[in-house]
Amino acid sequence: MIVVVVLAALGLTLAIPLREWLAQRAEIAALSEEVEAAQKRVDALEGEAADWQDSAYVVAQARARLHFVFPGEIGYVVLGADDRPIDPVPKEAGPPVAWYSLLWASTREADAAP
Repeated sequence: MIVVVVLAALGLTLAIPLREWLAQRAEIAALSEEVEAAQKRVDALEGEAADWQDSAYVVAQARARLHFVFPGEIGYVVLGADDRPIDPVPKEAGPPVAWYSLLWASTREADAAP
């Protein structure tokens, strides 16, 4: 009986530090994943910054985004039925939205109106 009590006390004594150690290991793993994701984002941004150092990339972006043209070229923009420019790249449809989310959003929008 004494041996069982001693083993139970020893088990309880070791259970709390073991639980804390496991929680800390899980937290360290989560933080490591977060650091890795942040490093990937930094690498992507550095690559993008390197792209902007290339003059050909800057010219291509100016032509695509700002409709810049070189001297002697004729620039044009295709207009839709509502006299607005047509988006050359179709927008991807997002995931379907539940009806109650739309209802809640319209209710909040109505409450915010003056």
